[in-house]
Formats: sequence, structure tokens, C-alpha cells
Amino acid sequence: MAVAPTISVKNPVAVTRVRRRVLPLMMGLSLAAPVGLALPQRSALAAPQVPASAGLAAQSFVAAAVAKSGPAVVTLETQRTVRTAHGSGLPNGLLMDPFFQRFFGLQGSAAPRARVERGQGSGVIFDGQGLVLTNAHVVENTDRVMVGLPDGRRVSGQVVGQDSVTDLAVVKLQGGGLWPTAPLGDSDRLRVGDWAIAVGNPFGLENTVTLGIVSNLNRNVSQLGIQGKRLDLIQTDAAINPGNSGGPLLNSAGEVVGINTLVRSGPGAGLGFAIPINRAKTIALQLVNQGRASHPMVGIGLSTIPASMPGGTVPPGAVVRSVMPGGPGALAGLQVNDVIVSVGGQAVRNPAEVVTAIDRSGVGQPLILSVRRQGRQLPVTVRPVEMRALKMP
Repeated sequence: MAVAPTISVKNPVAVTRVRRRVLPLMMGLSLAAPVGLALPQRSALAAPQVPASAGLAAQSFVAAAVAKSGPAVVTLETQRTVRTAHGSGLPNGLLMDPFFQRFFGLQGSAAPRARVERGQGSGVIFDGQGLVLTNAHVVENTDRVMVGLPDGRRVSGQVVGQDSVTDLAVVKLQGGGLWPTAPLGDSDRLRVGDWAIAVGNPFGLENTVTLGIVSNLNRNVSQLGIQGKRLDLIQTDAAINPGNSGGPLLNSAGEVVGINTLVRSGPGAGLGFAIPINRAKTIALQLVNQGRASHPMVGIGLSTIPASMPGGTVPPGAVVRSVMPGGPGALAGLQVNDVIVSVGGQAVRNPAEVVTAIDRSGVGQPLILSVRRQGRQLPVTVRPVEMRALKMP
């Protein structure tokens, strides 16, 4: 049987020279490299040393942003009592019929039943006095609100005020203590493509963080098929799930630029929306000082200007489609088919910008609209009134 020859290394210098010739070839280097060139050790080739300072690059700006506002993001646990007239599922008229009662042996109508519904949402502490900004639908018709802080504290909360029109509410934390607060940013400075960080408590999972971008701005809530609201929303692709409602939308600096309010499910799922913080601050201040929010209106219905041809560019402005009799618009002389091109000296591109400009003007303050009518342009001065003062005919 043949025996494999044994190779004895008697000249380590020669072996080293062979390695120095072969290794450059394996590395794709020229064989003309000097024989005496110092090469890195084999272990260094497999795992190159990384400078300690390079570890800083692995830290995300998101972590720094969340560290700034995260301690002020709270969980709101709500409780409400829901009463039902009866539990049989039968119409009241049928239950009250004497013949029906005798036939089935019923003793009058069934006693009302009460059940407790529990809900959960998010909020953010924006004032050192313990004021929490959240969504109105989170605390609507609640009997009890408990607020959980990231540091483990659980305190009772009192609803200071809520506004269903903008879906905003303010809750006051009960008891004393030092409350963490989140810095508020400027939503008017947002640009499409800016980073967007959503923080909240979806499905009860506290301080969940998701990252995306600002997908668009000034999305009117009516575009989502929601009526009875006056909102121009920030659109984001940062994941917003049930329980995120009322939590903050942060910019890359960790400042609150929006209050998360809804997410689209079904077709087009993955679209999240937030109320701009500049709008939310105005409403919150009114809720704290007055207990309710003010919504100026002029009593007109608006639509976009039709394009000159199918698929063409929609001209800027807003067409008056209806005028409420006796409303501020009618008293000022606005007419159907008038085209509003500017409000308060600022050009408007669509009906949403007209509504926003009226909102910012305040109740009772004169506001000049520039109107195009039958080829002429003329100023119209209106005085918006409170929404509650307008009565539909």
C-alpha cells in the first residue's frame, strides 16, 4: 500500500517567500510586488479592525429624536358605560304590544342593560402643568380616563375640553408632580419628503416607534370621504395602527409636528394622517381657556374650478357653489359661480386653502376676499361668524 509522503519544513524562510509570492496572486495584486513587502496577518484579513469612533455612525437619529419626546408620550385607558333599552333584539313597538306580551309570557318591556366599554389611545404632554393633547374620539363620552406614563406612573385624567370638528381634546393630569413635556415644532415648515417618526401605543404596546416620511401636506379630510370635519392633514407612510390615535408625529429633531389621528385600512392601506401641530396648538389653547373651540364660517359651499379640458390642469381658486341665505357670505354679496382667488391678500389654490384662511381669521374679524365675477375682479368683505350661529334653513 502506498504511503503518503511526509513533507518536512526545513527552511521556514523559503516557505515564507512562497507565501509572499502566492498571497498577492490570491488578492489580485501584481506579482511584481517586492518580496519584502509587509503583509497583514491572516486573522486581520478575515476580520478587519474597526475604529471605536466608527460605532457612533450606527446610532440612529431616530433614537435621539425619540429620547427627546418619548418620555412625554402617554397611554390613555378609557372607560364608558353603554346602555341598551333591552337585550332581546326585538323592536320596542313589538315588545310593548299587549297581545305579544301575553302570547309569549313577557312581563312588560325588558329592563335596560348596561355594559362597560374599554378603549385605549395615545397622547402627548405638551405643557408642564400636566396638559395632554390627544384625539377627541379617544375620550369621547368617557366616564373615566387613566393615564400611563413611560416611567411607570399611572394617574387619573380629566377631560378639559374636546372638539369633534377637529378631532382634538385636552386632558389634565390629576395630582402634582414633575411632568415630562415634548417640544412642539412648526408644522408650517414641513416639506414633502421630510422624515416622520410616529410614536404611540398601538394595541397596548407602549412607546412603539415607526419611521417614514411626510408623503404629502394639506390633505383635506373630505378627500378621505369623511364629512363634518374641518381638517387639512399631514399624510405619512410611517405606520399608524389602532391605539396610535392621539400620539405625536415627530420630525428628525424630535419635535412634535402633528397629532396622529387616523389610518386608512382596506384598499390603500398604509396611509397615515396627522393633524398639523400649529392647528392643534390653536385648538388646544381655546379648549383650555374657553372649554370649547371656535370655528369661523361664512356660509358658502365651495368646489374646485373645472379644468378647461378633460385631464387638463385645474386652475387655482375656488368656485362658490352655494350661498346660505342670511349668512355672512350672502350679506357680503357673494353669489353662486363667483370664483375666490385670494383671501386676506393671499392667493388660494383650492377650497381647502379658503377654509384654512377663514379659520385663521377669527370670528367677527373683517376679511377681504378677492372675487372674479363675469370677467371682473372685485373685493368682497365678509365677517365670519361662529359655526353654531349658522342655522340651516
